[in-house]
Amino acid sequence: QVQLVESGGGLVQAGGSLRLSCAASGRTFTRYDMGWFRQAPGKGREFVGRISWTGGNTYYEESVKGRFTISRDNLKNTVYLQMNSLKPEDTATYYCAARIRDLATTEAGSYPYWGQGTQVTVSS
Repeated sequence: QVQLVESGGGLVQAGGSLRLSCAASGRTFTRYDMGWFRQAPGKGREFVGRISWTGGNTYYEESVKGRFTISRDNLKNTVYLQMNSLKPEDTATYYCAARIRDLATTEAGSYPYWGQGTQVTVSS
């Protein structure tokens, strides 16, 4: 099993930047494919991006490409989501998630382990 704790959320103005962190403990961190998801008021949980075990492959939802960057530091057991050029529509609770295998699917149901979420609010 793995435990995940997100941090770094807050209130920022449109156009600003924020970096979220996800600290992992428990199972061997380096063997997990890590994903970021978000859930905005009135919407379901949606895929933001993911990063493979080694960090050699990243994937992003189209609306965040060029603005968000996922990285991981396996020595620190931490995954990051760097968010730039934030927009009000990015306002949501952001969750990190983990799964054992690299899979093609970006469905939330493919990730069995989740953090508690961190709130990101972007003002206009």
